[in-house]
Amino acid sequence: MLEHVPAGLGHALRGVRAGFEKVVSEADFPGVADSIKMTSNAFEDGSSIPARYTEDGEKISPPLQWDKVPSGTAALALIVEDPDAPSPEPLVHLLAWDLPATLMALPEGEFKSPGHAGLEEQLGRNSFLSAGWLAPDPPTGHGPHLYVFQIYALDCKLDFDGHPGRNSVVKAMKGHVLAKGVLVGTYERS
Repeated sequence: MLEHVPAGLGHALRGVRAGFEKVVSEADFPGVADSIKMTSNAFEDGSSIPARYTEDGEKISPPLQWDKVPSGTAALALIVEDPDAPSPEPLVHLLAWDLPATLMALPEGEFKSPGHAGLEEQLGRNSFLSAGWLAPDPPTGHGPHLYVFQIYALDCKLDFDGHPGRNSVVKAMKGHVLAKGVLVGTYERS
């Protein structure tokens, strides 16, 4: 959708960004160890996400892996946000909750996305109000965007009816996060 924003408008909005300090973070879960190492076979931490996983490609979720989670983990939650979106808050690209504690990896395309069947259960609403992977789609000319993939080890399973939004998921996680991990990818539409 944002690929149709004229490059001039995207360039004019370059300074308008939600801000990295607004992603789910230390402020939401103070004192939680950043001890889970999160990686992807598709891109390295801090490097570009291949177009295959974006609105310019197949729009499927990228593969993700992480190392051992702490003892006492009952479930995992995954949150993906874009703090560089020209909006007041980061765009939510994925909210997944109650992933099995024994899970150590997610294959590409694991989550439902436009034109692709995938997991839809235990997914919250992304910023376009659908349950599934919202592929990176920065405005043309807006510059590089960060995509912050965050995995959380929880001491309990979360319980929601339907597909909750970001605030509901974060609120339910408070007091239950044992450890977390972060992987950052970038994408820019020139």
